[in-house]
Amino acid sequence: MSTALYRKYRSRSLDEIAGQEHVTALLSSAIKNNKVAHAYLFTGPRGVGKTSIARILAHEINNLTYDDESSHLDIIEIDAASNNGVDDIRDLRDRVQIAPVSAQKKVYIIDEVHMLSKQAFNALLKTLEEPPEHVVFILATTDIDKVPETIISRTQRHTFRRASDADIIKNLKRIAQGEKTSVSDDALELIARHADGSFRDSVSLLDQLLSGTDDTTLTADHVTSSLGLVASDVIAQLVNASLSGDIGSINSILSDLELGGVPARTTASQLNHYLRLHISDSPRHALLIDELLEVSKSHYPELKLLTILALFAPVNSGQVRTDLPPAPQISAPMPTAEPQSRTPVPNAKKVADEKLQATEKTSAPKPRKVSPSEAPFDWTALISHVRTHHVALHSVLSKCDPELVEGTLRLYTKSAFYKKKLDDLKYKTLLVDSLVELGYDFEIETIASAKPMKDSQAAQVAAIMGGGEEVSVEDA
Repeated sequence: MSTALYRKYRSRSLDEIAGQEHVTALLSSAIKNNKVAHAYLFTGPRGVGKTSIARILAHEINNLTYDDESSHLDIIEIDAASNNGVDDIRDLRDRVQIAPVSAQKKVYIIDEVHMLSKQAFNALLKTLEEPPEHVVFILATTDIDKVPETIISRTQRHTFRRASDADIIKNLKRIAQGEKTSVSDDALELIARHADGSFRDSVSLLDQLLSGTDDTTLTADHVTSSLGLVASDVIAQLVNASLSGDIGSINSILSDLELGGVPARTTASQLNHYLRLHISDSPRHALLIDELLEVSKSHYPELKLLTILALFAPVNSGQVRTDLPPAPQISAPMPTAEPQSRTPVPNAKKVADEKLQATEKTSAPKPRKVSPSEAPFDWTALISHVRTHHVALHSVLSKCDPELVEGTLRLYTKSAFYKKKLDDLKYKTLLVDSLVELGYDFEIETIASAKPMKDSQAAQVAAIMGGGEEVSVEDA
């Protein structure tokens, strides 16, 4: 049976460790200057070398050669996940008093130390406070927040970093050369990205890919196919289709990916990686990244991804949707305003004021603020405007009933759901902008109920029947 690559190519000394030089340099210096601490705490994400360095350090403290098959009576490894009780630690506390058999120091490596119980930590604390001279403790954990401060304060702490893609690629190239295998640079980059900062995961993934192909060279296509990923050119097509508002192409591509078994969350993750690499090309990429982060939280990720990509261009670029029915003609005159690009902003009122000030500095005509005494509020004009420029806002606003009261535009949303939507900063910003562009200057108030009926008898009947809406009927 062949040996797994991560074991076959495991580092054998502190000098061979990659990506954690800030840790290995200090440990090597401590050994060289005979200043080994009585207790070390290694913390960091999984697969970055904590346990490997603990084993190497235990051997180098005692001037012993380390390899995967070596074992020594004075180097004891304890898995805290399965030995986390107070009795286990009490037994350890008794055994540490025994002198080393042949080594200079007796070294205890406690892996996943955060799994110890509270009583076990209390039992360990006494030993860490007054350890025998011949004992060294090396504690390793992926969850430092679960380790008591009393334990941390009695150890020399070393924080391990996530492996960078460059370090992972360098390590994978070393292994590929040792295996006399050719791996393309694109394939190495894909493996490094999907290893999520873990040396161990990257080597295991390379091992899996090499065992699953008979080709002389491992390519990016092999990695994409084996991991069930989206091809890079398809990702680029999706981004371009979203930015240009090509809903047909978006739906077609996503349908093909879904039939191919690619999860929507995987597609969203790859889209975000692509957009991040090209974020300097357009600030709008950052807005799309922000939207795509919601896919992983959704109960319906496929639909969420489709709506985000399909609605992004019309909502954020100010493009006009051509697939909607034409807006009705408005008889009342409407003030003109320059079309402006939409981006989410932290303060809706501030943006509205800035846009008015910018307009005053140019030769373009200023939108005139209309008060209720000058002209009636044209709700139809507002609905028409948002339908043309802000499709997402139109879907919510068209379900509301308006009422203008002393300069305040009350919007009866009929439900708490639509009130929450309109109170959202994104929708409120678009609504304020639309009112300003039409020449209105109103405060906005949202009410999660139907508009009150003016006819008292109708209101009483509606109350008896459990609610209702007032409908006006005009003669044809």
